[in-house]
Amino acid sequence: MNKPSMQIGLGIALGAGIGAAVAVALGTGGFWLAVGIAVGVAIGAAMSRNKSKTKILSTND
Repeated sequence: MNKPSMQIGLGIALGAGIGAAVAVALGTGGFWLAVGIAVGVAIGAAMSRNKSKTKILSTND
């Protein structure tokens, strides 16, 4: 996954899946889905940031 948008998309999908599972388990509805998506965006952005830092370091060597 070279594109940051793909990593953010993967993070959103992962977060939505976790949020949906928690929502079904607790029966609280869309709140946990929204929390899961927010966490997924954060995970995807962090993955994207880490990937770009590694790419910059590897090109300077």
